[in-house]
Amino acid sequence: MRVEIERVSAALRRHSLPARPEALSGDRLADLFTMDHYWHQPSSCLRKDRRLLPIRELARDAVLSAAKSVILLSSFLEDQPLNKCCGLWFQRDGQRKTALVLTSAHLIRKDDIHKWKRQWTGEYHQNAKVIVHLQDNTTTLGHLIYLQEHYEFAIYEVQVDKPAHLPTFNEHVHSGQDVFRLGRDANLDIKITHGNLAYDIPSRYERCHYMYFLRDASSLRPCLLHDDGGPIIDLEGKIVGLVNNQINETFVPSSILHKCLDFWRRFNCMPRLHLGMTFSPIKFLGPICIERMTRKHNINSGLIVEQVSKESHAEKIGIRKGDVIESFNGKHISTTIELESMLIDICWDHFDQAKNLNTEKDISVKIFDATKLCPRTRNLIAIVSDHGENIAKGKHPLSWGEEALMILDS
Repeated sequence: MRVEIERVSAALRRHSLPARPEALSGDRLADLFTMDHYWHQPSSCLRKDRRLLPIRELARDAVLSAAKSVILLSSFLEDQPLNKCCGLWFQRDGQRKTALVLTSAHLIRKDDIHKWKRQWTGEYHQNAKVIVHLQDNTTTLGHLIYLQEHYEFAIYEVQVDKPAHLPTFNEHVHSGQDVFRLGRDANLDIKITHGNLAYDIPSRYERCHYMYFLRDASSLRPCLLHDDGGPIIDLEGKIVGLVNNQINETFVPSSILHKCLDFWRRFNCMPRLHLGMTFSPIKFLGPICIERMTRKHNINSGLIVEQVSKESHAEKIGIRKGDVIESFNGKHISTTIELESMLIDICWDHFDQAKNLNTEKDISVKIFDATKLCPRTRNLIAIVSDHGENIAKGKHPLSWGEEALMILDS
């Protein structure tokens, strides 16, 4: 009997489980990548906002897909920090092992951010040192190969050994659409902000090609450089715009972005026509204003001239603030986004004819004179340029009497 007991005990010892290790301490648990979410949980609207429950899963997948293309860039002047922006991979050369990053030119823009609100076109530190923070926590130098001052894009070339994930774009967007703005913080964690797309009337010093990102009211207002150069994505993870904040939370829509990139790939530049004017779309006025204009003057679409640049050809041919531009080259335009797209298309035709930058282009403009209350057609000479366009205060703003007459008439 004793021999049998010893035999069974030996067998149990041979097949027994190893001794259980002592429980990990809190510090050691915090070092596990699977446990750090208990100690370090960045704020995310997709976790906390219950209103997003109906789209949470779609949004999560969209963010994870688009985040593969989003990187962080830092700029320095003589080793002193200048700015930080996000960027997107958009082109890869497998043979040379390089990739191109599209980001906001705010990365290297001079002056304090508050001064930008009073500037049409900024100045840039084109020789600034730019560090690209890759997603594997390594860094590499970025080399500036193109700067577009009007759209405020910058393209950097980066040496990379691993494949860069290239995003997809969606050019078809609508006002009120659910979107997410993405960026990266100093730890390279993705930043996610929910909002809706909106068209609006540009304020002074805002470019006419902007669309607007309307944050949820519960979101904290970031600084203007927050997420600059990062993408706005839809619920499929496609890029609908590139963040480029200046005065408000604005972005360049993909319809413009895509045309600019195609132009750059073919002609190595991103030109547009300088008209010497800024506009606000009648379409985005309130319905009462539109109905009144239609009832009294049979005008329900077009672009209202907001500013005419001093000594521009537009000023010389008699275009004044308050006039309505009904068509360009016979094509009716209802929004400034449509106008910007048309200006790029005209430049494309211009370059297809082997013409160059900084040359003149004739545009037929149909104008409704808001003072004389009559239509007229004029030939406007525009400049083909890839520089920023400054709008100097014109010599012929509306006089007090003209403004009073327009107020009384309205």
